[in-house]
Amino acid sequence: MRIRTETGNGSHQIELAGRFDAHELPAFRTAIDPLLRDGDTVDLDLAQVVFVDSSALAELVRAQKSAHACGGTLVITALSDPVRVILELTALSQVFTIRIPDAGAVS
Repeated sequence: MRIRTETGNGSHQIELAGRFDAHELPAFRTAIDPLLRDGDTVDLDLAQVVFVDSSALAELVRAQKSAHACGGTLVITALSDPVRVILELTALSQVFTIRIPDAGAVS
């Protein structure tokens, strides 16, 4: 998996590409955990993710809880079709804040 991050004043972007599975969790944690700070927003772009497993979904939930605990926000800003389907099937699409360009907030 490829991870690209951009940081700014209170706003951070992370873009993932490839497979997001158990093998990629340490790299994802290393990238996202320092960004989960008081009041910061982390935008997560999953448009280029071709596969996601249950451990990756659990990691997304953990990251969201960590962001909320710090008074911040985790926002999914783009979804590939495979990720969208998994989030819908698991009802996690109702758990995350998802904002797709030109579509507004999905949940």
